[in-house]
Amino acid sequence: MTLNKEQEIYGIPVLDDNIIWIWSKGGKATVIDPAISEPVIKFLRDKNLILDTIFQTHHHNDHIGGTTKLMVQWPQVKVIASIKEKKRIPFQNTSVTDGQKITVLNTTFKVIELIGHTISHIAFYSDEFENPVLFVGDTLFSAGCGRIFEGTHAEMFASLQKISSLPQNTKIYCAHEYTKNNLLWALNLHPNDNLLKEKLNEVNKKIAKNKLTIPTTLEEEKKINLFLRAKNVDEFSYLRANKDIWV
Repeated sequence: MTLNKEQEIYGIPVLDDNIIWIWSKGGKATVIDPAISEPVIKFLRDKNLILDTIFQTHHHNDHIGGTTKLMVQWPQVKVIASIKEKKRIPFQNTSVTDGQKITVLNTTFKVIELIGHTISHIAFYSDEFENPVLFVGDTLFSAGCGRIFEGTHAEMFASLQKISSLPQNTKIYCAHEYTKNNLLWALNLHPNDNLLKEKLNEVNKKIAKNKLTIPTTLEEEKKINLFLRAKNVDEFSYLRANKDIWV
């Protein structure tokens, strides 16, 4: 995705369905949730980029698995993670809290705590791009949301409400390519929903061209994402339980 002549955000598919986002600006780079290191190292070397910062949204290995090797290659790198994750992300060297503002590559980001998937999950939000940007980890996916491993349904619902309150044109960079599966599940519940049908058609075309289906936008997710459309915790809980057992 081209932002302007100076900066871009790239998505690198790794493992089964992870997406590692790399934001480049002025010859430096910020990597979000590096599941593994090798593709990141190759990408940065090929682009002649210096790794400046790593954003860690949470502690799961498919988000931090490549970080320590990247730290060996770029010893000066800032690894930013929740202060609540000091035990589970012990190599963090810049600890942050909910609501804190940080400056990365001369750009201000706000840390937003999104409890649910884990009890210390965070996202990184900035409105200093052409469209606001949210690196959301595993809290929200296109047409879906993360499984609730450590938090409660009420906490995850509240986290989604936080996201819903952001500007409608916010671009959402989630960490997994789950869009098609999520849409098939949603259509199983709402087989006559034309918005879901149209989105699935669009997604299938992108997949056929070997393109990513993300990032998405908050405006679009409010139309197609059943979890964001849920009116209360009970409705959200029903949807999450249904998705958990859906094959």
